[in-house]
Amino acid sequence: MHHAPIPSDPGNLLAATFATTYTGVVAFIAVVHEGSFARAADRLGIGRSAVSRSIRKLETQLDTRLFTRTTRSTALTGEGSLFYASCQPGVQGIVQAVEEMRDLRTGVPRGQLRIAAATGFGRSIVAPLLREFRAAYPDIATELVVADRPVDFTAEGIDVAFRDGRLEDSQVVARQVIPMQMLVCAAPAYVARHGVPATLDELALHACVNLRLPSGRMHEWEFAVDGVVRKWLPQPGNTFNDAELVLQAVLAGDGIAQLAGYQVCAHLRSGQLVACLPQYAPDDRGHYLCYLNRRHLPARIRVFVDDMTARIRELDLHCITTFGA
Repeated sequence: MHHAPIPSDPGNLLAATFATTYTGVVAFIAVVHEGSFARAADRLGIGRSAVSRSIRKLETQLDTRLFTRTTRSTALTGEGSLFYASCQPGVQGIVQAVEEMRDLRTGVPRGQLRIAAATGFGRSIVAPLLREFRAAYPDIATELVVADRPVDFTAEGIDVAFRDGRLEDSQVVARQVIPMQMLVCAAPAYVARHGVPATLDELALHACVNLRLPSGRMHEWEFAVDGVVRKWLPQPGNTFNDAELVLQAVLAGDGIAQLAGYQVCAHLRSGQLVACLPQYAPDDRGHYLCYLNRRHLPARIRVFVDDMTARIRELDLHCITTFGA
């Protein structure tokens, strides 16, 4: 059996290999995150030619092309995508180690915080409260990403995410901020013309405003009947793919809809909306703050979770106790 010769100075070889690889990987990750060599160079504080040189050395070392480059775009090759997936956990571990040491030395919450939230909840609840959070923690820079789809914490660089409904992701720590109520509502003008459904079966007699989900499916209404979830799909009618537009249609008296409590609490208290069938409102959903499970939680995430939980609970978005049957 043939054995490769042992290098005369493995320490120097390892050092040289590591130096080339580390510099190239840092440049590679920066280009992936920034989307271009120029922006990666700005982020790293070095020249664009230095970034290109580091990546060329890395590609030579790996004997493969990591990017396809044109005058207008930079994209990962198939091998580049695989290499990125392999490198990301290690890079994330280094970043976390640096954060741990910084937190231990200073104890002052600081750094970048990238937050994800569903569009409606992000606009109505999270964004206004971020102003107060930033005033309390000026050393933490925040970026809010709103999207009506699940986010990938690692691939998208998300630190904390607000999630709604029922959670089944065992990879994240999920802290319930408040229950997520789903209430069927109508405007007084609609009630004056058509009344309100007295039973679930009477829903079929009413004009319903529907929500089409990002998946393309129609949003099913859910009710709790004797401890069992009962689903009901409204008939095609007035349909939107945005929950805020559904709310506006209901406020205008165009029909009834099942909406999240945070959307309707203020309107219920002011009398602009009337709650229908509140005795059947499901109670097994929630608004959650989620983050990846890690040994040491950075101070910026810890204070954000505690601060936003307290601020959201102070908003008193739990309507069912006031408007329940």
